[in-house]
Amino acid sequence: MDTLEQELRSTEGDKPFLADPFLDWAEGEGVPIVEDFGIHLPDVPVKKWDRFGCNGGFAHLKGRGDWLSVFVLELEPGGSTSPQQHMFEEVVYCLSGQGSTQVETADGTKHSFEWGKGSLFALPLNAKYQHFNGSGQEPARLSSTNNMPMIMNVFHDHQFVFENPFRFPAREGTADYYAGEGTFIPKRPGRHMWETNFIPDLQTFELQKWEARGAGGSNMMFVLADGAMHAHMSEMPVGTYKKGHRHGADFHVSCITGHGYSLLWYDGDEEFTRVDWKHGTVFAPPDMMFHQHFNAAATPSRYLAIACGGLRYPLMEEKRRIFLGMDVDVNKGGAQIEYEDQDPRVHEMFLEAMKEAGAESGMGKFIDESQFK
Repeated sequence: MDTLEQELRSTEGDKPFLADPFLDWAEGEGVPIVEDFGIHLPDVPVKKWDRFGCNGGFAHLKGRGDWLSVFVLELEPGGSTSPQQHMFEEVVYCLSGQGSTQVETADGTKHSFEWGKGSLFALPLNAKYQHFNGSGQEPARLSSTNNMPMIMNVFHDHQFVFENPFRFPAREGTADYYAGEGTFIPKRPGRHMWETNFIPDLQTFELQKWEARGAGGSNMMFVLADGAMHAHMSEMPVGTYKKGHRHGADFHVSCITGHGYSLLWYDGDEEFTRVDWKHGTVFAPPDMMFHQHFNAAATPSRYLAIACGGLRYPLMEEKRRIFLGMDVDVNKGGAQIEYEDQDPRVHEMFLEAMKEAGAESGMGKFIDESQFK
């Protein structure tokens, strides 16, 4: 807090001034809070979180914007969370372990599904649910990327968030959506959607080609629990990388398979910021900061991006522009830097990464690599 803010707050006495109800609530929960540009979620410290009945902690990304937060929940061997119900949406990813979740819909029907490392699921808004660790020997760790900051900062009342009886049966989905089934909604490359509540394994989920984003990559957009939370997954083949692009804050990017790195920079910066990632690492590019993702492994690498506002419910005009212009040349009003316009240092760094991985570059089809020899 800077000097001016301290002075202004002190003149207000006990009345809120420049308040952030979500951060105030988080600090009062009594569990660890980690804040950084990129965070390796398996390493986030946790302690008993009374609200959830398990161990937990917060992972606040510096580029998160105003919309999203990440909770880390760790269930002890044979343990479970306490029953939950809340007025914020969440997308849950299994970092490690195995277990199950039971969801009770508005009519009292109970749906159970089993998850393991690589599973992704969403809880319908304000549905009753509970997580269970299926192992008596190993802990299970989940990450919940959620829009609680948006909800808490609008209503600034935790009882409204956690003790609200209103239900949303239209968002609950069919029984098949809790069994790992879904509906494919074809649009065009980069906008194809898969609607469901549960994906058993992101590591093997079938993606669709999206050549315009670069180098033979593939992608799928997800509609989860008919919510306003967005998620998509992309895969980069061996020896490839995506084109640079930019958008507003709040896209939380995490590695699913393989390993690699991302470069981030603002227009006019002389140097790049580099984030190395592997399974469990998450980072969020700040508002309108260019970023570019690179597969540095000898196997395909997949990453998952979660945001607030998606293809079905963009919520904001800014999100609508992102989804329309994410594979359009920045020189033509879009958000993407084409390979021929990128800084030559980008490819030089990538070739060094390929040497370290013992892999061959597959970018010769897209870039004249003779200039780098």
